[in-house]
Amino acid sequence: MAVTTSTPPDTQGPAAPPEPRRQKRSAANVWLGVIAWVVGIAFFFPVFWMVLTSFKQETDAYTTTPKIIFEPTLEQYEGVFSAGVGPYLANSLIATVFSTLLVLLLGIPAAFAVSLRPVKKTQDVLFFFISTKMLPVVAVIVPIYVVVNQIGMLDNIWTLVVLYTGMNLPIAVWMMRSFFLEVPGELLEQASIDGAPLWRTLREIVLPIISPGIFATALICVIFAWNEFFFAVNLTAANAGTMPVFLVGFITSEGLYWAQLSAAATLAALPVILAGWVAQNKLVQGLSFGAVK
Repeated sequence: MAVTTSTPPDTQGPAAPPEPRRQKRSAANVWLGVIAWVVGIAFFFPVFWMVLTSFKQETDAYTTTPKIIFEPTLEQYEGVFSAGVGPYLANSLIATVFSTLLVLLLGIPAAFAVSLRPVKKTQDVLFFFISTKMLPVVAVIVPIYVVVNQIGMLDNIWTLVVLYTGMNLPIAVWMMRSFFLEVPGELLEQASIDGAPLWRTLREIVLPIISPGIFATALICVIFAWNEFFFAVNLTAANAGTMPVFLVGFITSEGLYWAQLSAAATLAALPVILAGWVAQNKLVQGLSFGAVK
């Protein structure tokens, strides 16, 4: 009688990858980290140099060879504040905050309608929204100037609020539409079955889900409105000038005052940087919303 022997099953897991492959992968990760740091420093260096220059004297800032070792001073910031930066800063805040609020107030219902409640001509509506960004601003500044002048709204901050709202609204609708499309349809069906009205469904179910996307959209609108220059420089003067217009005042026929211009630019960039830093978590969540299924 033949005796058969069975080989015990192999309880060990899959073989570990060869050591050279691990080393190659580790070396690749190191190089990717180094490249990321180099790119990050390259992007950050102009901002760092601007802030550094703002603490220099004009003689130290305007040199052929960059001067790194110098005696810091706040004289340039004193000069910026004495030049009357307050009204320009206030105008920028008013134009940015109110235009962003109007964009969200108008853009959220519009994005909801073209995403979760589409109609037959939805694609045409979306194309119309984005087509308004295809026309160069310089092509419309003359008719806008004539209309604004006729209604007596030149050098008025509320003119900029209206223009910035129209400027950012198409981008906001397109961005928020992509966020609305990620809302599960089952939630809307269940809310409809339970008898929830449309506005309650939007306020209590949809908006909390897409709130990171709304924060990301709002921050982008803030950046665009805060940095806008063309409308501000052509439609405003002493009463409604914004921070970009204020910065132009440091470019004179005598030349550039680099240190004072750097101090003014640092003050102009600070609110947007702080807003981005405060909302960075929401911004990352919003920009990656729907990226992973």
